[in-house]
Amino acid sequence: MTNRFDVLIDSYLDNNVGVDNDFLNEELSNGLHENILQLQKDDLMTAAGIGNNEVKDANQKMRGDKIYWMDKSHDNIYEQEFLLHIENFIDRLNSTCYTGINGYEFHYAVYEEGSFYKRHKDQFKNDSDRKYSLINYLNNNWLEEDGGQLLVYHNETAQKIQPQSQTAVFFKSDEMEHEVIKANRSRMSITGWLKRM
Repeated sequence: MTNRFDVLIDSYLDNNVGVDNDFLNEELSNGLHENILQLQKDDLMTAAGIGNNEVKDANQKMRGDKIYWMDKSHDNIYEQEFLLHIENFIDRLNSTCYTGINGYEFHYAVYEEGSFYKRHKDQFKNDSDRKYSLINYLNNNWLEEDGGQLLVYHNETAQKIQPQSQTAVFFKSDEMEHEVIKANRSRMSITGWLKRM
């Protein structure tokens, strides 16, 4: 029996990078986009760091995005719906791929015009809890000339993914190097990690 999450899971199994252009419904994607606009208006987005508390890149030469961590305690209707969607996805992933995922963390992310994130992997060298990366895009009518595409490297071949609203991208955090090329307009997403702790 097919499941709404199987597009993302099956494309990951086929290619090491899952892509689903309809992972989020339009209403949820637009609601989360509005959340980011409000967070920016309230000056709550902060510059993202490199590494965890033990290993940090103080000079911030790798990345230029701003973030705000999600939390159920925020009691935001779209945030709650998104996190429930993620929990349902994890249930399907665990039941079909036996991944043993038992935690997650997600944040809003904004790449303002001129921002980028150089080639990297998502798993910390001193913390292996992050098993899978899951990115959800919130940008309507994104054009090629807007930049900000995600490049995911299969050895030296790069798969280019447009950061179009409703699209999700899924891959192993410790395996797939990736980068965000320079954005030519404000680029919004929710980025997070599925964890085994």
